Amino acid sequence: MIAKLKGLLDETGSDWAVIDVSGVGYLVHCSTKTLAALGEVGEGCTVYTDLQVSENDMRLLGFAEAAERDWFRLLTQVQGVGSKVALAILSALSTGEVQQACANGDAAMVARANGVGPKLAGRIVNELKDKAGALPGGGGAAGAPAAPAGGASADAVSALENLGFKPAVAARAVAAAQGELGEGTSEGELIRVALKKAAG
Repeated sequence: MIAKLKGLLDETGSDWAVIDVSGVGYLVHCSTKTLAALGEVGEGCTVYTDLQVSENDMRLLGFAEAAERDWFRLLTQVQGVGSKVALAILSALSTGEVQQACANGDAAMVARANGVGPKLAGRIVNELKDKAGALPGGGGAAGAPAAPAGGASADAVSALENLGFKPAVAARAVAAAQGELGEGTSEGELIRVALKKAAG
């Protein structure tokens, strides 16, 4: 599976981009927030990806941050939420806002996204309420959905909170640090880089 692409931004559309990696152009479908974060055509960029395969379609989804990809995967686990609806939600709301909406049961916030009615928004926040704290963007551990509680990222978030940073700030900083440093980074290194990001 393709987990990440690093190359040049070759072309963009309303909800897609072509990333040129060593002469091979990958078409990736993106949220508007990711498209805005990719920069200008011809510039270098990195996208975290998720490959969606169905009976009659195969598409690559691209995300500027690993946290956005994690939320996409979580959203598409909800019945009635396909890749287009999940991207619409992530275009309308930041990962922090999605986390906050799910944690607080705020269906109205999720319903701001195009194509998301009150009933579907209610199902999303109800099903994801218990999982919201495990993903970056809010007050929980900043890591992948399957990251064990008490892992390096969770400990790093806790350490930043103990230093006085708000939970949401701590989680975002650690998520950004983990995205930059990669999996398996030590807690100490995570804290060092996350502190710079939180303070900046």
